[in-house]
Amino acid sequence: MEIKAPFYENFKFGQIYHLFTRVNGNELIFRKEDNYVYFLKQISKYLLPYLEIYAYCLVSQRLSLLVRFRPQNEIFNNLDLPERELSAEEEHKFLMQPVSNLLNSYSKAYNKMFQRKGALFIDYIKREKVDDEEQLKDIFKGIHQIPLQHRLAKSSEEWKYSSFKAYLDQNKPTKVSRNFMMEFFENTQDLIQFHKVN
Repeated sequence: MEIKAPFYENFKFGQIYHLFTRVNGNELIFRKEDNYVYFLKQISKYLLPYLEIYAYCLVSQRLSLLVRFRPQNEIFNNLDLPERELSAEEEHKFLMQPVSNLLNSYSKAYNKMFQRKGALFIDYIKREKVDDEEQLKDIFKGIHQIPLQHRLAKSSEEWKYSSFKAYLDQNKPTKVSRNFMMEFFENTQDLIQFHKVN
């Protein structure tokens, strides 16, 4: 039996994961508003053909996403690739590549902007496979409460760089796939109340 280090699960098509990372030392991932906006654009470019985003939060020293990889045939259609069989290792590498591309592209732009060198992120992105409803809901809420934990906001609604506001206005266009998570709540008010309960 293969023993995996905690938070380094192999990626699989159709599976839900909590992805998270932080910076090296006391650096900041996001120093100004333009950095947040650029990172979100890069998420759209690199990740959306491969996955759906259910929740995200960006703060100065860390980022966290709740995602589900799309089925293989959907990804291959998005990328205009011919269908082929992949081993478990090939599958993981194929799905890891856009995540690596996202972090690398952001790091290069960041280093150029701030005239710095070296790694920005502490390690490979950590990933936690999500297997049950309670775990899913706990991570969903935890991601939206990151700004409160860091004393950056008094409520989830206040923080600009998270997916929480996308759930408050169901009519506003967003890259967040809201419908899946909304199935766990009666309505938006129920979702808001869930985030207030500790």
